[in-house]
Amino acid sequence: MRRNPKDNQHSVRRMTRRALMLGGAQAAFIGVLGLRMRHLQVEQADQFRLLAEENRINIRLIPPARGQIFDRNGRVIAENVPSYRITMVPEDTGDPDLVLRRLAALIDLAPEDVDRVRTTIDEVRGDTPVTIVDRVSWEDLSKVAVNGPALPGITPEVGLSRHYPRGLDYAHVVGRVGPVSSFDLEQIENPDPLLRIPRFQIGKVGVEAKAEEILRGRAGIKRVEVNAAGRVMRELDRREGEAGVNLQLTVDSALQEYTQARLATESAAAVVMDCETGDLLAVASAPSYDPNLFVRGISSTDYSALIENKYRPLVPKTVQGLYPPGSTFKMVTALAALEAGIVTPEDTVYCPGHLEVSDRRFHCWKRAGHGSMDLRDSLSQSCDVYYYDLALKVGIEKISDMARRLGLGVAFDVPMSSVKAGVAPTRDYKRERFGQEWVIGDTVNASIGQGFVLASPMQLAVMSARLATGRAVTPRLIKSIDGVEQPSGHGDDLGLDPGNLRQVRRAMYAVSNHRRGTAYGSRILAEGYQMAGKTGTSQVRNITAEERRRGVTRNEDLPWDRRDHALFVNFAPYDAPKIAVAVVVEHGGGGSSVAAPVARDITLQALYGDTPPLEAYPASDRSRAKALQDRLQREREAREREAQSRA
Repeated sequence: MRRNPKDNQHSVRRMTRRALMLGGAQAAFIGVLGLRMRHLQVEQADQFRLLAEENRINIRLIPPARGQIFDRNGRVIAENVPSYRITMVPEDTGDPDLVLRRLAALIDLAPEDVDRVRTTIDEVRGDTPVTIVDRVSWEDLSKVAVNGPALPGITPEVGLSRHYPRGLDYAHVVGRVGPVSSFDLEQIENPDPLLRIPRFQIGKVGVEAKAEEILRGRAGIKRVEVNAAGRVMRELDRREGEAGVNLQLTVDSALQEYTQARLATESAAAVVMDCETGDLLAVASAPSYDPNLFVRGISSTDYSALIENKYRPLVPKTVQGLYPPGSTFKMVTALAALEAGIVTPEDTVYCPGHLEVSDRRFHCWKRAGHGSMDLRDSLSQSCDVYYYDLALKVGIEKISDMARRLGLGVAFDVPMSSVKAGVAPTRDYKRERFGQEWVIGDTVNASIGQGFVLASPMQLAVMSARLATGRAVTPRLIKSIDGVEQPSGHGDDLGLDPGNLRQVRRAMYAVSNHRRGTAYGSRILAEGYQMAGKTGTSQVRNITAEERRRGVTRNEDLPWDRRDHALFVNFAPYDAPKIAVAVVVEHGGGGSSVAAPVARDITLQALYGDTPPLEAYPASDRSRAKALQDRLQREREAREREAQSRA
């Protein structure tokens, strides 16, 4: 049946409208899609390019070279040396345990190293390099390199490691570095990202720790291309970090070496200080240890030997050790009395061997007494009764004030570990510390450096320098930072009467140059080099009345830790002071017989700057001095040969 032509025309018109509507909708959709594509591809191109780059490129830190440390003459005392190590990127290994077993078959891996690596893998991201073993030999490094295809994720590397070429000489001054621990991170509010790199090393003690932030430097960065799994495909570019600053210390290596050797195997400490600048020329604590053991990773056996040693080799006794200063404190009491106008140098006190105070007898070291004593004789012969009498007149507050003016009871700002302030006691100190009131017997004890009085060898050296100069000389350990000279410790005038200081120095001169002086046997014979000093013997036990009746037990008959400490302080030359010295020998016995010879030898070495002539020593000491000089020369030559062979 044929359709009506009018109906056909109506259908065509209706289909045309529908086609136009559909075409318009399609055109609109295509237009919107085009606009959206333009927005994404043109207007937001930078944003999406950045997102793509972040997915494709990783930024990794490059550890900087640690700053070096030199002595005052430019000799290296802490340096960075090439070190071969083997690292692992856990996610690249597939099976870390299998790869570690293969590696252990090639080189000697300690079980503790394997355990440490497994623990670290669990704590870090999979793309973080983990150090398996450090300081491997070239042979072991070659084995790993050759067997690379069988050790996925393992990389042999050449890095830098800390080395202390002078070993035990600077262990207590420069200190040492070690891997960052969780405890270290807890002490820092906003840790440097560098510190989170496994096995990254930071200063643990000494200058290395105190100057950590400037020695560490700033990290560099490298951009590496990674695949979808995060594995490194290639390095795109790198920006090297900023090395740490170089430090120059005030210490003289030759004098430090000699001082350390002179203390030998004693439990002792010695400080040598420049009277003009406050520079610490030698800071020695004995016995010492080799800090390189800690850098390499000290064994439990070696560490146990150090911490169980009764001589405490890990302790920097020069600043951390606190001792009753004994008779080396008598200059403080004398100067306090002179400044207060309570006594004159000519006034005398009779010493019968003891002094009765509040129904208690305070004894002089010389049981029969010294007889009539003035200032010079009391100091040169170390009469205790003279100072007991002074203390009763001047009082503890003036004595304590003078002690602080001379540097005792003060924690000096030197970059060493655990610097102690010591104690220059007052009435308030005893009340606050022990909840007890001060009694007159405490003042008597303090007058001769016993009782509550405590000082470090560093403080005793400062005291000697201040007595020698009349200035507030302060110790300086850092000479320069990256070549920039640091402030001097010259100090201002103490405001003490020059005449009173002169009288105290005169008495100290008699200690080591008058025939009846307690240090006459340790005098310096060389003209123009004579020293002024003071011996000290501090008790570490109470001597009972019964023991005094039957006879005081000699030090050599007591157990080592019950013997007296031996001390000596001095400055030299007497007429134009250049250096101040303090020596403490723990449980060494008498200051005159043990500490004074050590201090005299160190003083001569410091003044001459080289091997002193034997004629500068008393005849009885020359053979011992020559033997030590010869031994040090042999050791020095051996080190030089070793250094040349390494070069």
